[in-house]
Amino acid sequence: MCGIVGYIGHRDAYPIIIKGLQRLEYRGYDSAGVAIYDGDSINLSKTKGKVEDLKKKSEATMSLDGKLGLGHTRWATHGVPNDANSHPHYSNSGDLVIIHNGIIENYDAIKKELINRGYVFHSDTDTEVLVNLIEEVKKKENVKLGKAVQIALNQVVGAYAIAVFDVNKPDEIVVAKLGSPLAIGIGEDEFFIASDASPFIEFTNNAMYLDDEELAIIRLGKEIKLRKIKDDSVVYPSIQELQLNIEEIEKGGYDHFMMKEIYEQPRAILDTYRGRLLADQGIIKMAGIDENIEKFTNANRIIIVACGTSWHAGLVAEYIFEDLARIPVEVEYASEFRYRNPVITDKDVLIAISQSGETADTLAAIKLAKEKGAFVFGVCNVVGSTISRETHAGAYTHAGPEIGVASTKAFTTQITVLTLIALKLAKEKGVFSQTQYHEYLTELENIPSKVEKSLLSNVLIETIAEVYKDSTNCLYLGRGYNFPVALEGALKLKEISYIHAEGYPAAEMKHGPIALIDEQMPVFVIATKKGHYEKVVSNIQEIKSRKGKIIAIVTEGDVAVKELADHVIEIPETFESLTPLLSTIPLQLLSYHIALMRGCNVDQPRNLAKSVTVE
Repeated sequence: MCGIVGYIGHRDAYPIIIKGLQRLEYRGYDSAGVAIYDGDSINLSKTKGKVEDLKKKSEATMSLDGKLGLGHTRWATHGVPNDANSHPHYSNSGDLVIIHNGIIENYDAIKKELINRGYVFHSDTDTEVLVNLIEEVKKKENVKLGKAVQIALNQVVGAYAIAVFDVNKPDEIVVAKLGSPLAIGIGEDEFFIASDASPFIEFTNNAMYLDDEELAIIRLGKEIKLRKIKDDSVVYPSIQELQLNIEEIEKGGYDHFMMKEIYEQPRAILDTYRGRLLADQGIIKMAGIDENIEKFTNANRIIIVACGTSWHAGLVAEYIFEDLARIPVEVEYASEFRYRNPVITDKDVLIAISQSGETADTLAAIKLAKEKGAFVFGVCNVVGSTISRETHAGAYTHAGPEIGVASTKAFTTQITVLTLIALKLAKEKGVFSQTQYHEYLTELENIPSKVEKSLLSNVLIETIAEVYKDSTNCLYLGRGYNFPVALEGALKLKEISYIHAEGYPAAEMKHGPIALIDEQMPVFVIATKKGHYEKVVSNIQEIKSRKGKIIAIVTEGDVAVKELADHVIEIPETFESLTPLLSTIPLQLLSYHIALMRGCNVDQPRNLAKSVTVE
């Protein structure tokens, strides 16, 4: 949620800021703004709408000259999306300007106090309150900007990634972080600030990531000064070499990032198990598991916490861990887990799943579990993210950047990592014979080619999408391993086409949803041959007898379902536990094509953000 970009150095700041904001559009936003310091004053432009709207407005109305700039894409929390509430925000004096990703929960009390002291506010945002609090501290305590920011942040409650500039210190930007991501790119006598590395990857591959409750003073010609916000203790920065490259964050000839990322899944899955899965040797190598194997094998249970698509991947993992490794599993919404006063002990293992590694509720669940003594293992995609630093151990998915808001390759690569863990634990516990173990490893190694084969149905899927693009409601049904896939398929359709859709276990249809079935209701059924095939066929017959429209995902060569369904999409045969990696592909493509035909913004659906960094 929200995206921030900053630059100070020898280049023109404006084009860097604008391009950086365009790179961060995937995070979700409703307005945008830019501030450029020209050596004398701050020139500011902001608007409700897209970065392209900001670009047109700023280039028509303000001076673009300057070597220092701040930019922002806003996802509204306090105050409706409009020009006034867009960032950046000035302090009352006009000396300070701020951009902010996050939420200040006690802003109202601070605002009332500042109003009593004569401050005037021009927006409804919590961010304008924060910049004026910093100004008040700076004046009252007679301190420099960095110290004023530190004191002010010790008075606020909430989450933030901020960048603050003072016209009286033209060679300096102060940044700080708590709960929202912040990266600093380090070049030759220049610095970049952003929510992630994508805005500056073409300029430098050296970056540092702030940890929670850290503040950095970035000054030209000087080393970055890094301190803890609470106690002012010195922190020594750790500079990382970025593995990202510019080609990975461009569309690569596809019309949309979502389609690009759907088609990247064979390679993404391969990259996820590359170096870990050695099928010919019968080996799975995962350092985070190898070094903590007894934590897992001796665990009373595994608790999986996640949100959204990652939660669906966790549900698939519940089936995998219990079926293959015979370890009890509970899957929790992180947003509920953290408030439920859950029973957690030092005999539990908590697995936290998040594509971005910055999901606020998941991070809160991690903190709670650690306080209770649980061993915490992270599964995320973004190297250097907060979850990767806050967990005891973990595994990256290596999916590469996922720019489309609707997750696709994140889902399949998360399942891949979780499958590797389950198989390794099954082997360690002696659940599998050596022959069974080798068979599973070989089949998992073959999944990328089977995903490629599943993608060949794209043209057929596009014709099916044309039939159902004007539907107002849809049902998704699956059983066993494919029940979570039904949930994920329904979520994808809701997210990007704005069609109401619900996923159910197929057997639960008789307990309510069957009342909705008529000739206008499309029902997407995952009916692969493995698992409860005959039961699913019976469910399809029940739908058919009530004139429902059936779109079935079936195993190659299926006969029974073909006779009943209105449309059939085939996927290759695989082990039951691996079917989610294939059955989800047609549902992703269906959602994409239906959304496109409805004129929806596929990569940036309304009201959604890629990384939910506030509660």
